[in-house]
Amino acid sequence: MNAHLKCLAQATAIALLWKVSATSAHEGMWMPGQIAEVGAAMREDGLQLDPAQLRRLDTGPLNAIVSLGGCSASFVSPQGLVATNHHCVFGSIQYNSKEGQDYLTNGFLAKSLGDELPAEPGSRIYVIEDIRDVTADMLKGVSDKLNGFARYQQLDTNRKALIAACEGQPNRRCDVGSYYGGASYYLQQKLEIQDVRLVYAPALGIGNFGGETDNWMWPRHTGDFGFYRAYVAPDGSSRPYARDNVPYGPKSWLRIASKGVQEGDFVMVAGFPGATNRFLTADEVRFNFADYEPLLQRLLSDYAAQINQATAGNREAQIRYAAILRGVENYKKKLAGDLAGADAIGLDARKAIEEKAFCDWVADDPARQARYGAAIRELDAMVAENSRASLKGLRQALLNRAQILSSARTLYRWAKEHEKPDEDRESGFQDRDRNETVDQLTQIELRYLPDIDRKLFEAALDEYRRLDAKDRDTAFETALDQIGLDRVYAETKLADTATRLGWLGKPATAFEASDDPFIKLAVALYPGDIAAERAKKDRAGRTQAPRATYMQGLRAYRQAIDQPVYPDANGSLRLTWGKITGRTRDGQIWMPFTTAEGLLAKHTGRGEFDAPDGVVAAIRAKDYGPYVAPALGTLPVDFMSTVDITNGNSGSATLNGRGEFVGLAFDGTLEGVISDWAPDADRNRSIHVDSRFMIWTMDKIDGAGRLLKEMGVRRAPRS
Repeated sequence: MNAHLKCLAQATAIALLWKVSATSAHEGMWMPGQIAEVGAAMREDGLQLDPAQLRRLDTGPLNAIVSLGGCSASFVSPQGLVATNHHCVFGSIQYNSKEGQDYLTNGFLAKSLGDELPAEPGSRIYVIEDIRDVTADMLKGVSDKLNGFARYQQLDTNRKALIAACEGQPNRRCDVGSYYGGASYYLQQKLEIQDVRLVYAPALGIGNFGGETDNWMWPRHTGDFGFYRAYVAPDGSSRPYARDNVPYGPKSWLRIASKGVQEGDFVMVAGFPGATNRFLTADEVRFNFADYEPLLQRLLSDYAAQINQATAGNREAQIRYAAILRGVENYKKKLAGDLAGADAIGLDARKAIEEKAFCDWVADDPARQARYGAAIRELDAMVAENSRASLKGLRQALLNRAQILSSARTLYRWAKEHEKPDEDRESGFQDRDRNETVDQLTQIELRYLPDIDRKLFEAALDEYRRLDAKDRDTAFETALDQIGLDRVYAETKLADTATRLGWLGKPATAFEASDDPFIKLAVALYPGDIAAERAKKDRAGRTQAPRATYMQGLRAYRQAIDQPVYPDANGSLRLTWGKITGRTRDGQIWMPFTTAEGLLAKHTGRGEFDAPDGVVAAIRAKDYGPYVAPALGTLPVDFMSTVDITNGNSGSATLNGRGEFVGLAFDGTLEGVISDWAPDADRNRSIHVDSRFMIWTMDKIDGAGRLLKEMGVRRAPRS
């Protein structure tokens, strides 16, 4: 069946009567270079800056926006102070905590620069310096004559060459991202700051007030904020932690707004959204919600329960596994929102209608039909193959829940890759990746207990064995049976950090001769790993060509019908804007702000709703100082807006129309997470912590006057 007939078949009588919901007026995660396209709309909504200023990376506000490599953040002082979310610094709080020094529960505040603590290994601050189009360079040597694997390899070779040239400058980290399904490619050049230190994080009863119960929910009363600082060598160069390093001086930093925001105000968010999937085909979306996400959600739910059970009653274990557990809990709840949202908005029907309309537009013109007609058919031909591999891969990846096995696999792969010239090595195993690999191997030391790890590995093995025999690794299972799980944990030496790091750089022959049980398992897994990786690359190469063509057609179609045209999120710098507004839902009215009194009403003194005594006392006394919102008559905590964000935007600075800091984006609502797949103006809301609550907490609760002065904030007079 050709692509056009397939599309016609999808349009049932019900679908023809079904009206597609209007997309959000504020839909879009825009690249800086696209601001000219939307600047007028931003001005109409309340932007007071010249839109051209939002395209520039050499001045504020955009060059104050930084990436943490998974979260977003921003410079807020000339001494390299960085504001982000509490949950983005959570790993560093956990890393520095132990029994008797429980920063997780009690919070942390450095009284001076000398008291600031090294962040968890692997922490980086990336300052964007340049974004440029490298599409022509990426597509050199790429043609339809290449098979899938060869096409992937050519693109990978081109990408590595571009990155190597970019990183010829010292202290730079570069990446090449795929946009519009591989129709375009852009290179991001970043200054990499390697010395990151924890400066301040409020108590858990502020930074994670409401816990998982309130996660993805509204009304929200969470003070989800924390601070890092960037450090460099005295000569200004980037280097790892050293006692004589000095605070980094950014080219610009965000000013804290002297006047807070209110309902109806324009706000914008700049950050690094991780991934959206708004432009997949109808069949791809159907597979995700029928098969992939339900399995992943169950696996994560089981994993969270296993961690809770294994660490119950053991505070040391709970501290060590806190960051892992929080990430698992967060994502599994998000997936539940995805699945419920897809049903609520009729996503299958919506995608079918959208795809039919696109196909009709293609079929109406012979030139368009010749150029784009086969793309959907070719993509759909890959769905079954990609789908089976994806489901299999979910269970195969469970083996890495054994943290020492994961490390052993990394170490052996490093040894095998270093038998090749650097330019031929797999990404992640080149010389440029050594520091990150060391950090990855080091992180385990405060997130691992052998008894807990074994329980989690046993549960993972039970799930892994549910795979068909042909999809399991026979060599691995044979090796594990011969060694036995008792010996694996009793005889390994890799749990010791120095020993683990000592294997980095040893030849592959040393691994193959080793008696360490985890190394034996890693060696057994290696041939299967390589075969699976090659097959994945072949599928990716065969998918890339029709995907790029499909996206070229979809962009042209959306332009023709006056719909927003922007690439899916991919971890690159984006800007989005909206307005502060609430939402109505069945039987409820969501007001756009929450208040200190609402926090007090939720406070139980137990579990997830246990605010610190100082917070409770100050709210009861209404000791709010100058931080009251006039329209509310009280202290605001959080607010919601229509800005378009997703994972990776956590910690993104929220700015007013003048480009001033008014808060931090930290979450969305469970009803709105489906916007990762299909923007919906009614459901989509983002949640921000209000800068007035941040400053109040720093001033009235934690005594962080040193930081407020550094940020240029005037403190309330002492009573």
